[in-house]
Amino acid sequence: KALSKEVGPRGVRVNTVSPGPVETALWLGDQGVAAAVAGGTGGSPDDVVAGAAARSVTGRFTRPEEVADLVLLLASDRAGNSTGSDHTIDGGLVTTL
Repeated sequence: KALSKEVGPRGVRVNTVSPGPVETALWLGDQGVAAAVAGGTGGSPDDVVAGAAARSVTGRFTRPEEVADLVLLLASDRAGNSTGSDHTIDGGLVTTL
């Protein structure tokens, strides 16, 4: 928010995108988050993925193109009055504001 107030008068908008689990190698790869969590808990990566997906309202991970679409929207004139905002895209996984 502070940066948006600093550069806003010059016509620059500042927003952030905070994705939850996304269907990418970062989460699903052999060295990904699911494998690391599974290694620490003794479970399987598939169980970690299924558990994370089940905790979201939509029951699935976010697709990379959904994150890209949100970024494109925020960069477009259609979101011209959006600045100083964080946009969470996690299928309802995080339940706090």
